[in-house]
Amino acid sequence: MPSLSLVIPMYNEQENVMPLLERVHEALADYAGPWEVLLIDDGSVDHTVAQIRQGVERFGSHVRPIVLRRNFGQTAAMQAGIDLARGEVIATLDGDLQNDPMDIPRMVARLVEEDLDLVAGWRKNRRDNLWLRKIPSRIANKLIRRITGVELHDYGCSLKIFRAKVIKGVRLYGEMHRFIPAWMATHTSPSRIAEEVVAHHPRTRGKSKYGISRTFRVIIDLMSVYFFMRYAARPAHFFGMLGMAFGAIGGAILLYLFGIKLFGGSIGDRPLLLIGIMSVLISVQILTTGVLSEMLSRTYYEVQERKSYVLRDEDEAAGLQAGWKETRE
Repeated sequence: MPSLSLVIPMYNEQENVMPLLERVHEALADYAGPWEVLLIDDGSVDHTVAQIRQGVERFGSHVRPIVLRRNFGQTAAMQAGIDLARGEVIATLDGDLQNDPMDIPRMVARLVEEDLDLVAGWRKNRRDNLWLRKIPSRIANKLIRRITGVELHDYGCSLKIFRAKVIKGVRLYGEMHRFIPAWMATHTSPSRIAEEVVAHHPRTRGKSKYGISRTFRVIIDLMSVYFFMRYAARPAHFFGMLGMAFGAIGGAILLYLFGIKLFGGSIGDRPLLLIGIMSVLISVQILTTGVLSEMLSRTYYEVQERKSYVLRDEDEAAGLQAGWKETRE
């Protein structure tokens, strides 16, 4: 089995640290490969850090404490764990014991056996409040599937298994941890992303950090995901379509008013004239923004030496070892 890193962000979870570590060690007692646990404290103001350090003393150095200077948010904490993980496979899960570590070995086995890059958990039987958690989550998941084209039932489940080389190529900002499968789809084929039904337990210790307000943040973040998935390498196409649409509307209005003027009509006091002029000006601004975005996009890829494509490891290695066809004289 491949080496495995568990990445677990925690914020004010002092009551869950020890029970979580016990559950993890129980779940991975028979795991055939080496493994480690990264507990990322996201600026907790209780005794979470002290509990994590006690966990290191009790279980060993494979429990790695990662302490952030302040509360940066779950996405930043998860990114820190992914950056510092050493395993060939990375598992992420919440620190509130609602995700069950017992599902991890089965999910890792599926990732390896089916040669996948991501196995996402699906909390088919959620143990959450119907109106505050379940219904908003269903609406958000359906919307995300529609926009991203990645067919998963549960984007909000933190229990996910990644191939490390792929997830380390994805950078997470803001609150984009909900859209990791969508970001993964920019680096790998959706056919290499699967989901697995996992257990879900009610929270018994600590306080939930989520509320109904996150639904609105999901919608805002989804707009960014849509743009980057489809137009990150060609932003001029996105802005170009908008600019041409406004230009066509403005042009049609002004052409119509020009026809009226030719036949002696008055157009100076018509609101339509202002709308036509503003549409043309907006069109010029959007098209200019598209050109600037294209320049920034090219600078981004060139300065960071990033490519607009990603090769699978085995195909890249085969390409480097390829020879030349020589013609004998």
